[in-house]
Amino acid sequence: MKPSPTEYALLKVLWAKGQLSAREIHEAAAAELEWSHSSTRKTLDRMAEKDLLKVVEAHGVKVFKPAISKLKTIAVMLQDFTARVLEIDGSLPVTAFADSKILTQDELQELQALLEAEDGK
Repeated sequence: MKPSPTEYALLKVLWAKGQLSAREIHEAAAAELEWSHSSTRKTLDRMAEKDLLKVVEAHGVKVFKPAISKLKTIAVMLQDFTARVLEIDGSLPVTAFADSKILTQDELQELQALLEAEDGK
């Protein structure tokens, strides 16, 4: 599943920080999203309904954690972008993302393998 841009912003927070409460997620994403806590909460609930997030109780507080893989999600988004926007058959080399702030070198290698596996289908 390909998340929307706002869903992706919230997922990035969770991939970076692990499970968090709605308030913690809102505070971490506030600068990027510029919306109310209630909007964040409603989006998180919808994301849980869509199985993008898991909801668990921790110390009596509802917390959210990603239910989808960061690298698989990025791979799907890259494949969609290259096919739909750039009209390229196949994927871009991950060296194009070497300066990414959200991907480590190991993750870049794993992403390359995921993209190559999809190209082989």
